[in-house]
Amino acid sequence: MSYSGAGLGAEAKRQRTGKKAGFFSYYSRFKVLYLLSLPGIAYFLIFKYIPLTGSVMAFQDYNIFAGIWQSDWIGLDNFRRMIEYADFWRILGNTLAIGFYTLLFGFPIPIILALMMNELRNAAYKRFVQTSVYLPHFLSWVVVGGIVIELLSPTSGAINYILGLFGREPVYFMGEDSYIRSIIVSSGIWRDAGWSTIIYLAAMSGINPDLYEAAQMDGASRWKQTFSITIPSIMPTITILFLLQIGNFLDLGFERVFVFLNPLTNGSGDILDTYIYRVGLIQREYSYTTAIGLFKSVIGFVLIVSANKFSKKTTGEGLY
Repeated sequence: MSYSGAGLGAEAKRQRTGKKAGFFSYYSRFKVLYLLSLPGIAYFLIFKYIPLTGSVMAFQDYNIFAGIWQSDWIGLDNFRRMIEYADFWRILGNTLAIGFYTLLFGFPIPIILALMMNELRNAAYKRFVQTSVYLPHFLSWVVVGGIVIELLSPTSGAINYILGLFGREPVYFMGEDSYIRSIIVSSGIWRDAGWSTIIYLAAMSGINPDLYEAAQMDGASRWKQTFSITIPSIMPTITILFLLQIGNFLDLGFERVFVFLNPLTNGSGDILDTYIYRVGLIQREYSYTTAIGLFKSVIGFVLIVSANKFSKKTTGEGLY
């Protein structure tokens, strides 16, 4: 019995040693990849995870001189103030409306563009089209805002010039509240739709060409191949990107909206991000705007978890 026990102990020791050796040998094999990932890990730690500690300001009457740990705790008072503020619901409604329109019209357009570019057979023309639709993504929102405002100018804008050719009176687009949401959504689509097609084109390049050859032999048209092969093959990619966009539903971006806002368009264009800027940075209501930001994060978390569960049940694809 003692010999058997000693043998088992030695075997267990060898297994533990082997596991340790395997553990260190695995990391030594891929140490270059792990070293390359360090800047990315540092970025998320410094700019994403460490700032999460600042969320406690939402439950404080934050004093910039006292700091987070010495400021007075006030519980949920900032959240009560947020809910009781009448204009908050208007601003939240603007954010939801613009986010919904962006998702409804902005999400399918990169897919359509990618499908159209995938059908181009002339390589030079295809590269020209790709460059043309990618280029706006590299423009800042200040530049995009300037271009759009100039195009919509009632005196020198190209849009009003075209309307004049049809006998229409000039329209002051940037001075009417009813147009601001359409301007924000359409400018965002123009700027970012081409860039998003990169992911879909990359997914299409991984489709097995034999599937298309077999479909051609069966007499399937290009439309039939698109709906029977291409779209089902990239559906996992579409699902993942859709879920990611759902998670950012309320995070429209401050610059994207701020460049178009003026006193005449604030009614329908003011969103949570611009409200946080105005109240948090200009009026220095740090705790209150931290509560609004935490509210945005919680809503985004709930949306992405719910959408992921629904996607897993219906399509079998999800983020996790």
